[in-house]
Amino acid sequence: MFNFSRVRTIIDKEWAEVFKNRVVLFTIVLLPLIFTLLPLGMLYFFGHNAALQGGDSADVPAQFMMTCGNLPMADCVQIFMVNEFMLLYLMMPIMIPITIAAYGIVGEKTTHSLEPLLATPITTEELLVGKGLSAVIPAVIATWGCFLIFLLVVPLTGVSKAVLTYIGGPTWLLAIFLVGPLMAVMAVNFAIFISSRTADPRVAEQISAVLILPVLLLLFGQLAGFVILNVQLILITAAVLVIVDFGMIRLAARLFRRETILTGWK
Repeated sequence: MFNFSRVRTIIDKEWAEVFKNRVVLFTIVLLPLIFTLLPLGMLYFFGHNAALQGGDSADVPAQFMMTCGNLPMADCVQIFMVNEFMLLYLMMPIMIPITIAAYGIVGEKTTHSLEPLLATPITTEELLVGKGLSAVIPAVIATWGCFLIFLLVVPLTGVSKAVLTYIGGPTWLLAIFLVGPLMAVMAVNFAIFISSRTADPRVAEQISAVLILPVLLLLFGQLAGFVILNVQLILITAAVLVIVDFGMIRLAARLFRRETILTGWK
C-alpha cells in the first residue's frame, strides 16, 4: 500500500541534503528573482520612455498585430514584449528541477547512500514519487511565487491597463499554472533518465539542460514572427506535455527498479 509518510520522509531527506549546495540555492532563489526583476526593469524603462511608447508596427509581426484587436499600437508592442518575458517563467520549471535532480539523484550514486535506503520497506513507487516531488515542488513554488511578485509590481512600471489585463488573462495563467508544472515533471524525469547514464552531477545538469532548447525556439520563433503565443498554442503545448510526461514517468520507473539501481548505478 502506498505510504505518503514515507514519501514525505524522502522529500525531507532530499531537501536536507540538496539545499546545502550553493549552486542549488542560487538556481532556486536568485535565478527566479533575476528572471522577475529583468522584465520589470525593461517594462519600467519602456513605460517611462515617451519615444518608445509610440511603438513601431515594423517591430511587431503582422500575425501578432491581428491578435491585438483594436488596441493602440503602444499596447500591442508592450503585449508583444510581455510575451517574451513569459518564456522566462517557463524556463524556471525546467532549470530548477534539473539542478535539484542532478545534485540529488546523481549524488546518490557518488555517495552510495541509495543502497541503504533500498533496504528499508519503502517501495520503488514511493521512492520515485518522493524524489520527483522534492525537485518539482521547489520549482513550482519559485515560479508561482515570482509570477505573483511580477503581478503585484508590474502596475508600478507604467504599463497600460490593457497590458495588465493581458498578463492576468488566460494565456499567461495557463502558461504559468498549467504548462509550468508539466514542464517541471518532464525535467525531473528526464534528469532521472540522464542520471542513470552518468555519475557526475555537473554532466547530468549540462545534458539535461537540453530541455531549454524548445523554450528558446519559441522565443526566437516569436521574435521572428513564426510563432504567436496564445491560448490555443498553450493548450496544445499542455496536451503534448501530458503525453510526454506520462511516457517519461514510465521510463523513469523502469530505470528505478531495485535491481537496476543496485547493479547498474556503480
